Amino acid sequence: MKTRSTHEIHALLVDRFGDAVGPLSEPKIDPFCVVKRERIVEVCRFLKTEPGLELDFLEDLTAIDWPKRNVIEVVYHLLSYTHRHSIVLKVEADRANPVVPTVEGVWKTANWFEREVYDLFGVTFEGHPDLRRIMLPDDWIGHPLRKDYQEAGGYHGLSNVRENPLVELKRLDDAKKAEAAKAAPAAAEPAAKA
Repeated sequence: MKTRSTHEIHALLVDRFGDAVGPLSEPKIDPFCVVKRERIVEVCRFLKTEPGLELDFLEDLTAIDWPKRNVIEVVYHLLSYTHRHSIVLKVEADRANPVVPTVEGVWKTANWFEREVYDLFGVTFEGHPDLRRIMLPDDWIGHPLRKDYQEAGGYHGLSNVRENPLVELKRLDDAKKAEAAKAAPAAAEPAAKA
């Protein structure tokens, strides 16, 4: 078992896939590289099956909305249980029509992750066997994790507007204080009679 650094894994990807794999980001907790959209499935299959790499666990698949860049990044966190190494990949999709090939054929857990990203960001995963909303009703309008999403004010007559939770907490605190203030004179009265 050989644990490889993210730099070593990245170097293997660049050797194998050339300019389909971008440079590694500056050192961070989770350095990443950008992979060309059309090569993501091939890159992921290689990372999962290549001896010595065996990134067998899709730890997370999510997205980030970048309206000013007109991009939605799909983010893949990959981990090898065998070798205890990891890497993060990103695919940049056009925000106006975000389409990325599915990696569900590589890791079955991508099925639910991709459905969540589809539901909340509007990314279509080409080739997904059952791409439909997973958290919101089928007739929900819009994708709530996009930065330009506007609340519609309700759903089929049900309000989705709630009071600021701090206002409710203050109301509860005030009620407790009032109750304690009421109880204090009543507790002091029997002691005064004794």
